[in-house]
Amino acid sequence: MKVITEHITIKNEELILTNQRAIYWEKERALILSDIHIGKTAHFRRNGIPMPDDILQKDLERLKTLIQHFGVAKLWIVGDLFHAESNVDMITFRQWLSQFESLQLILIKGNHDRQSKRLMDELNIDVVTELVTGAFKFIHANEVQNNETFTISGHTHPGVLINGKGKQRLKLPCYQVTSYQLILPAFSLFTGLNTRSNPDNATSYVFTDSSIFKF
Repeated sequence: MKVITEHITIKNEELILTNQRAIYWEKERALILSDIHIGKTAHFRRNGIPMPDDILQKDLERLKTLIQHFGVAKLWIVGDLFHAESNVDMITFRQWLSQFESLQLILIKGNHDRQSKRLMDELNIDVVTELVTGAFKFIHANEVQNNETFTISGHTHPGVLINGKGKQRLKLPCYQVTSYQLILPAFSLFTGLNTRSNPDNATSYVFTDSSIFKF
């Protein structure tokens, strides 16, 4: 796994975009991401849909690499850390999380985050509906478009559709940035890409395994 970065400045704050579907805010020592959807693959298997066992493991290994790469102190999940009811994937996540005893984890609650407060307390996860810090407001789904508060959100799983040679078309994940918001890509590799939801005047930072470029 290769970590490619792109530095951008928003509201006089420097954010580091990565090609691994997460942002690092060095001033806060915070890794910021959205839409991990832990429990999704186990939920599908429970309902008779065959899914590989290692999807969650791969997502968590990528997350571990990012935490170690940046020396992260805080992990902010901008919604949909979980996907469905408690299942065996929660055990996997609990075991993974135990290696980061000093990591502060905040979950900005998303529409899929319906786990019990008891579980969140056991995992030492602070759950809020929104987080306002510095120049930014973190919220899972941004429905208000204004220039008063810059929001960082997730939820829409943004992507772009690039036309290639002939009839070839390529879908790639991206960050969408406007004057008032930044929309994060879904962190989990097991998510679809929404290529139709594109805010007005947005710059898309599209990424692959080896590069980040504006689109």
